Amino acid sequence: MAQILYVTNILIDFGALSQLKAECERAGISRPLVVTDAGVKAAGLLDKTLGALHGLDAAVYDQTPSNPTEAAVRAAVAIYKAQGCDGLVALGGGSAIDCAKGVAIAAAHEGPLKTYATIEGGSPKITTAVPPLIAVPTTAGTGSEVARGAILIVDDGRKLGFHSWHLVPKTALLDPELTLGLPPMLTAATGMDAIAHCMETFMSATFNPPADGIALDGLERGWAHIERATKDGQDREARLNMMSASMQGAMAFQKGLGCVHSLSHSLGGVDPRLHHGTLNALFLPAVIRFNAAAESMQKDRRLQRMAHAMGLGSEGDVAEAVREMSARLGLPTGLAALGVTPALFDRVIAGAMADHCHKTNPRLATEDDYRAMLEAAM
Repeated sequence: MAQILYVTNILIDFGALSQLKAECERAGISRPLVVTDAGVKAAGLLDKTLGALHGLDAAVYDQTPSNPTEAAVRAAVAIYKAQGCDGLVALGGGSAIDCAKGVAIAAAHEGPLKTYATIEGGSPKITTAVPPLIAVPTTAGTGSEVARGAILIVDDGRKLGFHSWHLVPKTALLDPELTLGLPPMLTAATGMDAIAHCMETFMSATFNPPADGIALDGLERGWAHIERATKDGQDREARLNMMSASMQGAMAFQKGLGCVHSLSHSLGGVDPRLHHGTLNALFLPAVIRFNAAAESMQKDRRLQRMAHAMGLGSEGDVAEAVREMSARLGLPTGLAALGVTPALFDRVIAGAMADHCHKTNPRLATEDDYRAMLEAAM
């Protein structure tokens, strides 16, 4: 049975950051811990955010790694408890937001983080005791600001998903102004992450028509504006539409993702230096071709409908159009360019088979299928 729940309070517009203090107060937060990273701080966005919190006694954790870890969560929890915080403000891309969700779990629950991982049966163990969270994204990619999940590397090295409706931020403040200074390659990589979310969730066979509609509209917006946002970071219309596409992809992916994310989660755990959005862009063409034979894809004309949203002439053009888009954006078009070698394949395949996204792909992949996708993505 599909559960359809949409989703949280979303404020989206230029200048939305000005509502941060009011939204904290509405959520009962008087002493927030701001969870962010060094890059966001260096860009001046932390100071801008602290200014928007004027009058509230805010603490800061600004060392979130690009792939958030259990060690980073512990360090942030130590500050949270030492400063007597009563809520969280996540400022940054998906890494900072996911790290803050990890803090929300660990600040209110005992035991190692893996206890609460989805594939460990941990979702029901995450309770209403989690502190309230306000999310302020500074990229347009993961959509974690409206999602119930987080991806974290736990102490044993696995990159695991954590999912609970209690982790959904109380408010998502989407201010495209915060993305105007995002560098071109990060704009491209995060933008392709958003597009991958829209495409992969639309391909999932799970019955959720509202998610399908949101994903298709998000795909259309993202596909039409990603090149503009990458080439001219000050293009306000493009930035607004990319932020919306990112949010829409995550609103839709409660429906489920698939092999793209099974592979990117696994490879990102094997080599945490690799950017999640870049990996999604690399795996997407091979997975689209694999999924094309799925019964649900053919019955519901899903490739044809995606092609229409992308302005393409034929459903057979979709996979190659994704590869060509990555090339035009200046992203790598093969895993080999990232230093990935076939020697890693066995570990990546094992992780993909165990990933929480594996079973919601429209066509269940075998180990041999994953190996073929990896080889196609090289």
